[in-house]
Amino acid sequence: MTDNEFMAGFEDGSLANESFHHCDHVRMAFLYLARYPPLEAIQRFSTSLMSFANAKGRPGLYHQTITWALLLLMRDRMARANCEQSWAEFAESNADLLNWKDNILKRYYRDETLSSELAKKHFLFPDKAVPEL
Repeated sequence: MTDNEFMAGFEDGSLANESFHHCDHVRMAFLYLARYPPLEAIQRFSTSLMSFANAKGRPGLYHQTITWALLLLMRDRMARANCEQSWAEFAESNADLLNWKDNILKRYYRDETLSSELAKKHFLFPDKAVPEL
């Protein structure tokens, strides 16, 4: 599936939910960040993700802190690469972003913060000491 087909299926809700796992979320976020300025990418991706979850009958899945934090972290990594990257190049050099079980956000957020309703509904800044990059 091409990037355009992948994005179109996500935006119109036709993409199969069973084939949209964490790595696919990260790929989709990368596509938005590669196509739009950061704030527009966050807005568009968040809106599309909420619509996708609603279309799949899972409206309660959207989590604003996780979504925005990952997008901001990804944008930072893209800027630091100092060159345009393909999805494959980005994924290869940022494998830590693709691991949901040992999620990188655990380095920045306390478990109780990420599991809170407040974090689900509103973006919260990290509440752990920031590790060295």
